[in-house]
Amino acid sequence: MKFSELKNKKWVKMVSNKYLLILILFVIWMVFFDTNSFFIHNELNDEVNTLEENKDFYKNEIDHDKSFIEKMKDSNEQEKFAREKYFMKKENEDIYIIEHQDSLKNKGENE
Repeated sequence: MKFSELKNKKWVKMVSNKYLLILILFVIWMVFFDTNSFFIHNELNDEVNTLEENKDFYKNEIDHDKSFIEKMKDSNEQEKFAREKYFMKKENEDIYIIEHQDSLKNKGENE
């Protein structure tokens, strides 16, 4: 096949069109090599989504902590919390910790 015959083929004319070549190079550059490429945008969108999820989580935690602080303003609630969580007691008061039967079995098995 001669070059002139090949040059007259339809697909060769399309591929050799300079505007099409420039467009293809531009698209390849923008998708793969540019600093604002498709892949980088995808990664950034994923990161934004995870940060928004973290934001929601921490907002819920802040609301929970605010309600806990509000609850602890009452002295009776403070006393109840200290007794239950840290086993604190008043003066001249004895505290007995009662363990259930099944918890005693589990402690013996672990030793």
